[in-house]
Amino acid sequence: MTSSVKRSFKYRFYPTDSQAAELSRTFGCVRKVYNLALQARTEAWTRGERVNYNQTSAMLTEWKKTKELAYLNEVSSVPLQQALRHLQAGFAGFFAKRAKYPSFKSRKRSRSAAEYTTSAFRYSHGRLTLARMSDPLAIVWSRPLPEEARPSTVTVSQDAAGRWFVSISCEDPTVKRMPTADGVVGIDAGLTHLLTLSTGEKIANPRHERRERERLAKAQRQLARKAKGDGANRAKARRKVAKVYAKIADRRRDHLHQLSTRLVRENQTLVIEDLTVRDLVKHRQLSRAISDASWAEFRVMLEYKAAWYGRKVVTVDRFFPSTRMCSACGGLGAKLPLNVREWVCTGCGASHDRDVNAAKNILAAGLAVSVCGAGVRPQRSTPGGQLAMNQKTLRREL
Repeated sequence: MTSSVKRSFKYRFYPTDSQAAELSRTFGCVRKVYNLALQARTEAWTRGERVNYNQTSAMLTEWKKTKELAYLNEVSSVPLQQALRHLQAGFAGFFAKRAKYPSFKSRKRSRSAAEYTTSAFRYSHGRLTLARMSDPLAIVWSRPLPEEARPSTVTVSQDAAGRWFVSISCEDPTVKRMPTADGVVGIDAGLTHLLTLSTGEKIANPRHERRERERLAKAQRQLARKAKGDGANRAKARRKVAKVYAKIADRRRDHLHQLSTRLVRENQTLVIEDLTVRDLVKHRQLSRAISDASWAEFRVMLEYKAAWYGRKVVTVDRFFPSTRMCSACGGLGAKLPLNVREWVCTGCGASHDRDVNAAKNILAAGLAVSVCGAGVRPQRSTPGGQLAMNQKTLRREL
């Protein structure tokens, strides 16, 4: 691991009227250039041709010379070039089969953002000034940047609730490997409890969305009564809905950050299930609760923090029967309905808490993979199956 890692620090800021107008123009130009380039690349794709970043950059130069798109010259050129680079990255992900085909940006539905590189901003002594602006942004420095930080990129954005944010990317030398910890933990994600650990600890599910459901429903009813269109009243009602959603997301993100940081600090190895959340949210009765739990966001946090601090995250196959496998003897029981929270193994008579048993099995399977390199799916449903053999081997290794 290098001596420092590159990370982003996000802050809220309050622009002046002129700054807000400049940024809004920039957002519109970025969206226009992105959509024009995507249209050009899509048309070339239908003809069996490929257009790369250099070609779209040359197109941008020509677009600026036309009367219809001359307004593109009124904003900094750097965010426009960055939009083309982001489109190139989107196509790279598509061709590598890691992502879907890039989609057009909508003025109402797409995130408003513009990225500036070092040539388009000036940062000195806590004052950040963007290109085409004479005054620095009024940033609320909720936490300091690392000493002698040299930002490489600055991304300005505005969310649906109308709040302005700036994300500053720079090297952070304070992020270093932690001393080796003794802890190893299996983590079972759930809805009754957000997480259940192999140690037996159960972490409550805050259910942030449910706590704000009444306020959200009221704001949505008010929005539904407004006439459709671009009227000021409908825009105001839409912002009220967005503010409730933003409050929910902020609380959820803060809780997940605290939880993931704690688990990474306490444990050297963390074992989780490889859940396909995008498929799970299709469940008609549980989709809302699953979205509110935000398991995917928690996993992302866990993985990048583990990489920062020298920890290890092991994933267990999503089809591994962690819930109905006995953590004592390795035998497989019958499938359990969601309302069954405790069960007794018919093979050895051990009594299990559904979630704690699953977390123990996840831990055992993950350690078996790490130490023995074996698979995690049992080959037979009787005691003494593959997992049980891996557990015995693991005990000898440890």
